Amino acid sequence: MATALIYDPSFLEHKTGRHPENPERLKVILSALQADKPLWVKLQHLAPQAASDEDIARCHGNQLIDQLRTLCERGVPFVDLDTVISRESYDVARMAAGAAITAVDHVFAENGSEGRNAFALVRPPGHHATPNRAMGFCLFNNAAIAARYAQARYGAERVLIIDWDVHHGNGTQDIFYSDPTVFYFSTHQYPFYPGTGAASETGEGKGAETTLNIPLSEGTLARVHHQAFIDALEMIQRKFSPDLLVVSAGFDSRRGDPLGGLMLEDSDFREMTKEVMGLAERHASARVVSVLEGGYNLETLGETVRTHVAALSA
Repeated sequence: MATALIYDPSFLEHKTGRHPENPERLKVILSALQADKPLWVKLQHLAPQAASDEDIARCHGNQLIDQLRTLCERGVPFVDLDTVISRESYDVARMAAGAAITAVDHVFAENGSEGRNAFALVRPPGHHATPNRAMGFCLFNNAAIAARYAQARYGAERVLIIDWDVHHGNGTQDIFYSDPTVFYFSTHQYPFYPGTGAASETGEGKGAETTLNIPLSEGTLARVHHQAFIDALEMIQRKFSPDLLVVSAGFDSRRGDPLGGLMLEDSDFREMTKEVMGLAERHASARVVSVLEGGYNLETLGETVRTHVAALSA
């Protein structure tokens, strides 16, 4: 499996101060990946380019793009009480979206019989960013931008977005809620921030039944959570055959995360990754793009992400 790691040092320049979403997150992940020398050497290391206005505008209105640019230029320190920014944040957010696009380019590259997947090690995260609002630590919706780019650039007819972050990806859901070509599936703690993600939220119009939310109570046992994930994937593939899988890879659903109350272990992320890869092999020529979302326990985050990337590259 040819697995790419997409990263740029500029991701550390999104300066948030004393905030859960801070540059140390990426530093501990990089340290864990580099410590696994066989894995580090095996990965294909790719540098992204910033997403264009056209790329971003497939998911976000010009008003949001202009607002974020202006706020950062003026040195305004936050978008809202949760979402801290710095002068560099607009450019970094464009680069994060560009990393997700680079991941798509990698998995759709001509590769003979060899499967390709990619992990975009990015910040700021994205899945709370709605068409017209930055929120929940998120500026641009990296996973959504990747999905739309795959459709526009490579003609992907159907994209499955799998979101295992502890928080519901309200932004991703909003972007695709009436779109039958993108299936959004989320497991998340509920009720919890941002207040969306009830099981009754299943899509609307032509997109009816192409949203699947699995809300989980705080403290749900890992085996129950894991089985719900497997059951949902089995159900989805019976009615939706994707050309690409995009994972909103949030690791704050791991036991011990300070911003969540779910109980997954590293082994669960390994097995969930294998389930995703199996579905991709059956339906999407093994194409999986994984994009970092949350995960805030600096003592465990590095090893959890390393486990995920190692499973992608197995």
